[in-house]
Amino acid sequence: MDWSGAGLLSTPNWIPWAGDGDRRRAVTISRQTGSGAHRVAEKLAACLQAHNPKDAPPWTVFDRNLVEKVLDDHNLPQRLAQFMPEDHVSEIKDTMDELFGLHPSSWTLVQQTTDTILHLVELGNVIVIGRGATIITSKLDYVFHVRLVGSLERRIAHVQELHELKRADALRLIRREDRGRQRYLKKNFKADITDPLLYHLQINTDLIPYDEAARIIADTMLAQG
Repeated sequence: MDWSGAGLLSTPNWIPWAGDGDRRRAVTISRQTGSGAHRVAEKLAACLQAHNPKDAPPWTVFDRNLVEKVLDDHNLPQRLAQFMPEDHVSEIKDTMDELFGLHPSSWTLVQQTTDTILHLVELGNVIVIGRGATIITSKLDYVFHVRLVGSLERRIAHVQELHELKRADALRLIRREDRGRQRYLKKNFKADITDPLLYHLQINTDLIPYDEAARIIADTMLAQG
């Protein structure tokens, strides 16, 4: 597989395009930490499942479990999961560990993650959260792209509830993860995660409850045919 460009992954030519008579559909969700992406994704999967033909595969959400799928697809040991958060390992540590053969480089792991994401959306009926999935699948017109955002205070409250954290700890987690995701896209795909032109829909979950957000996404997708 040809991966071209320094610091930029390209979409392989072998990926089939929509419009060839099939009904493939997939969704990518980009999110600010604490905006409820996993809950929206689960509710969206249920909405879309209700419209599924009986013989179609069930809608499946890939979030944290995407790492496990990548490791399985590429026959990699489970211990590598610690090196695969969205831009958490420093470049210096990554280079040194690769030099001593402790694990593949982060660049190799990103390529393998990209390959798995492309394979999943090719199969269809998947919702992929994060990992640059929006950029990776941007040329596939059967993939629907969503960005979830929210105010910092609401997101802090959500993270506190979800992880049982104090406010200061929740704030640190949000800032670390949001910065990491921005760096991940910039470093590997030369993209700005906040660019609204990357998405079909951008939803503020402060103002739109998770159930309604899922319904809006599903209705918009289905209206496109």
